[in-house]
Amino acid sequence: MDRPVIAVTGPQRGAWGPRTCVAIALRLYGARPVQVRPKQTEELPEFDGVVITGGHDIHPVLYGAEPEVHPNYDPQRDTLEKRVIRMALDRRLPLLGICRGAQLLNVCLGGTLFQDLNVHRNKTSKRRTVLPLKTLQVEPDTRLSELLGGPERRINSLHNQAIDRLGSGLRISGYDQDAIIQAVELPESTFTIGVQWHPEFLLLSARQRQLFRALVEAARR
Repeated sequence: MDRPVIAVTGPQRGAWGPRTCVAIALRLYGARPVQVRPKQTEELPEFDGVVITGGHDIHPVLYGAEPEVHPNYDPQRDTLEKRVIRMALDRRLPLLGICRGAQLLNVCLGGTLFQDLNVHRNKTSKRRTVLPLKTLQVEPDTRLSELLGGPERRINSLHNQAIDRLGSGLRISGYDQDAIIQAVELPESTFTIGVQWHPEFLLLSARQRQLFRALVEAARR
């Protein structure tokens, strides 16, 4: 397969920045990104891999919780991305979940989320930033450690929710300095990784680009 097709999900409107950066990274490694939006609930394109991008918080009804905060939810997007994640898992297609995408992967596998991280942060800043100002502690002997190398990496942070109870089959592959989960993976899959940070905004880092390279290579196989 010369140019694997990678579905890139996102909101119906906007988010041009992350969409564009993800598309650039995928094209860099020889893939053809296809944008998938919530109104495409009937017909989805054929794809060889998927990137679930960041965005609005996930509605807590999906993991059996009452709302503790009142952000903007996007139920139509939740429905679409749950379907895409389930298709990828059922077909054993490679998947990269970014921020919200990592959280929804966890929810689809039966996990839950912290709805407000402010009360859980003691050592790390509550400030959101696209700059790599936070420290990721990478778990050894994981696919993530193979890709990123080294026990620590600098990452950015734009989220106010995160994984609480882990979904079935997932392994934690990274924490921050407050022991908040920053990365998960399915060990038995060809490539199923969820990261809480935004590697698409860190494309100048060769290590961060490895996430997209590995996704494309897995899709090509």
